[in-house]
Amino acid sequence: IPINNTEESEITPTAKVVETTFNIPLITNPDSSAISREVKLETIIPSRERVEVIIHTVVKGDSLFIIGAQYDLDPTTILWGNREALGDDFRTISIGQELNILPVDGVYHKYKSGESLEDIADEYYVEADEIINYPGNNIDPYEFDQKKPNIRDNSWLIIPDGEADIVDWGPPTISRDNPAVAYSYGPGACGYVYEGALGELSFYWPTSSQWISGYDFNPPIHKGIDIGAYDGAPILASDHGVVVYSGWTNSTSGYGILVVVDHGGGWQTIYAHLSYTSVSCGQSVWRGDPVGGMGTTGNSSGIHLHFEISSSLYGKVNPWLYLVNTE
Repeated sequence: IPINNTEESEITPTAKVVETTFNIPLITNPDSSAISREVKLETIIPSRERVEVIIHTVVKGDSLFIIGAQYDLDPTTILWGNREALGDDFRTISIGQELNILPVDGVYHKYKSGESLEDIADEYYVEADEIINYPGNNIDPYEFDQKKPNIRDNSWLIIPDGEADIVDWGPPTISRDNPAVAYSYGPGACGYVYEGALGELSFYWPTSSQWISGYDFNPPIHKGIDIGAYDGAPILASDHGVVVYSGWTNSTSGYGILVVVDHGGGWQTIYAHLSYTSVSCGQSVWRGDPVGGMGTTGNSSGIHLHFEISSSLYGKVNPWLYLVNTE
């Protein structure tokens, strides 16, 4: 409070004012003008941000997205914190699995003797100082020598804000002009397909159900949507086109039985984890034609359709922005 005349105004602090303002228990001794502090046996330990890695045991219903939300971390951090256990594939998560939970978003790196911190930093798009100065790595920045890191072999480093490359397990772009590009993807690859139906590029829901059973569109980890229904539920072509892949995929992809329909103009739809296919290579299909049945083949934790829409210009796009609600 500003005071204009110090001779006419006087401020006298009292125990009541201090107690109200600072919530400090005080007592006054009537025999003395001194103020003494009351003994308080309780101690409040200030909370601090976690800097160490903890373990999360996967339970039924867990996903990288659910676990990430639980610990206020990006789901990619859950993936990048467990690259050995998950093999860079979010679909390999299983009940009872123990996952590392980093204290911050970033990457967990297993150090190998002879590695340079500069190279590690470059690999994950950060500065070396960010690794050295992070308290969870227990590195003394004043004693650290980058030429002789003296970091124990096979020890783990937290790379705060680091980013690793994401493996895209989905099928490559399989055009009707060059379907042979998918030969390495599995036995469902087609031969030459030059002609067939062209789509209107108006995509309809590929199932009668419209509810998400597992993962939603969440790049870069999950570039499609998982639609739920019953085992064998009919899967329908989302738009007119020609089949450029129909059948089993190899174990690396994890997509099981797969159908890919090319709609022309660089647009394709992908239907994965099917229980069977009802179309063959080079076959023209029209919007609403059955292409197979819903299943759980490949690396799948339950019955669903993994559905993607891809463009040669935009890559894998968010299906929610392109699907037409037919209800």
